Amino acid sequence: MIHSKSKDAAIFGLPADRGRWLLIPLGMTVLLCLGSVYSWSILRAPLEGEFNIGATESLLPYTIALVFYAALMPIAGFYIPRIGTRTMTAIGGIFVGAGYILSSLVTNIAMMTLTYGVIAGTGVGITYGVPMVVVARWFPDQKGLAVGLTIIGFGLSPLVTAPLASSLIDTYSIKPTLRILGIAFSAIILLIAIALKLPPQDWHPRRNLSVQAKSSAPITYPVSPLKSRSFYGLWICYAIGTLVGLSAIGISSSVGEEIIAIDPRLAAGTVSLFALFNGISRPLFGWLSDRFKPHYVAIASYTLILIACVLMINADEGQVATYLIAFCLFWFCLGGWLAIAPTTTLRFFNPERYAQNYGLVFTAYGVGALLGTLTTGQIRDWFGSYTYAFYLMGLLAIIGILVASILLKRDRSSF
Repeated sequence: MIHSKSKDAAIFGLPADRGRWLLIPLGMTVLLCLGSVYSWSILRAPLEGEFNIGATESLLPYTIALVFYAALMPIAGFYIPRIGTRTMTAIGGIFVGAGYILSSLVTNIAMMTLTYGVIAGTGVGITYGVPMVVVARWFPDQKGLAVGLTIIGFGLSPLVTAPLASSLIDTYSIKPTLRILGIAFSAIILLIAIALKLPPQDWHPRRNLSVQAKSSAPITYPVSPLKSRSFYGLWICYAIGTLVGLSAIGISSSVGEEIIAIDPRLAAGTVSLFALFNGISRPLFGWLSDRFKPHYVAIASYTLILIACVLMINADEGQVATYLIAFCLFWFCLGGWLAIAPTTTLRFFNPERYAQNYGLVFTAYGVGALLGTLTTGQIRDWFGSYTYAFYLMGLLAIIGILVASILLKRDRSSF
């Protein structure tokens, strides 16, 4: 039966073993559109001038977008099997486009928090998990690598969307830019939604059949992730990783301008460099999480974060190299966590319920986003500098190392 389905399944007219690889760049493109949220630091300065607001207020739409993105992710995970991958992608694409377009019409930051934060953030949350679910099901033999490659799109998005948004703002100003981006993102996501389908039940690639046949001891999983110690270890570690990473992303350009005193245009350009590291870390950490125990991979990530924090605590005006190295590490580690978490979820818990399980794990992202972005903005407003935020980030990295060492392990002895 498995052999028949493996033979008959086709994607774009190609045998599924080959055609499934086309789903990765398609999913990557959808996530590239969604990942434009990481380019928020490019929009902040024009919005602060447009609405006459401070650093904390200008972070509100970004923060709320991340919170709604994380909140909708688990809800969407439960509805993907019921509604279908194509419909879920289309609905999310419409929300994303509408959020950007409506943001181009508002006159204050409160309304933009609603249009960009709530509406666009909801669209990102609805859509984000679908490409990951699709490739995880089509790649049962290479889950970590396939998911890591797909989510490159989200990480590399600022490499494309940051300079694009900056150029559009220079040409048309901030509000027309939001309108253009909204129309483009919606059209791209709706078109790709047609192709995002799941494989037949029990489908496996041909070369994986022999491995399946040889497996005599089936892997057992917890009845519910919420009853598993490893779930809480993963949740806490993910929250810390995203809290630090998203905080750094939100202040990247501002730190470059205020602490290092680099040119604002150069500061905007560095976001593309950081996005490159954010992207390449995803397949790397996905591959590492497939091959090594997750707590070792987590500890490695936190160690890199600590190094970045030490660099920025000691950074001063003109130290461009220090700034670039530190923020490349911050973005690199955030991308790593967005691969470690889904791959570890697939490894620790029943992969047949991946959409629901990762939805629960992903709530950690929302908590990290909310606490991180609000805290860094407040630190800047209270102390007049972002430098003090890096002390907090370093402390959290140390806590993460301890939690990973104790809790980020499979409950059963067999690993």
